[in-house]
Amino acid sequence: QVQLVESGGGLVQTGGSLRLSCAASGRTFEIYSMGWFRQTPGKEREFVEAISWRGKNIWYADSVKARFTISKDKNMVYLQMNSLKPEDTAVYYCVATSVLRAAMTNVDSYEYWGQGTQVTVST
Repeated sequence: QVQLVESGGGLVQTGGSLRLSCAASGRTFEIYSMGWFRQTPGKEREFVEAISWRGKNIWYADSVKARFTISKDKNMVYLQMNSLKPEDTAVYYCVATSVLRAAMTNVDSYEYWGQGTQVTVST
């Protein structure tokens, strides 16, 4: 099993920045990729970005391209979020998978999920 714990969420004004962190523990040697999804009330979970364990591959959603940057250091994954917009308000979930999937942006591709951290962008 792999455990994921997020931190770094909070309240920020439009145009501001936040950095989310995710710590992986347990059977981390099984991890192929880690990343982030987000969800707002009444909507499905939305893929944000993901990175392979060795950092060679990165997947990202067009909606965050050039504003969000994912990075990895040992068992930590980070999501640097810049130029935040009110529509970025959501609960952000750290995810991990032990398998290379055909669609790494698909919510069903990740078997490990953190508890989530709230990001609120005010106008």
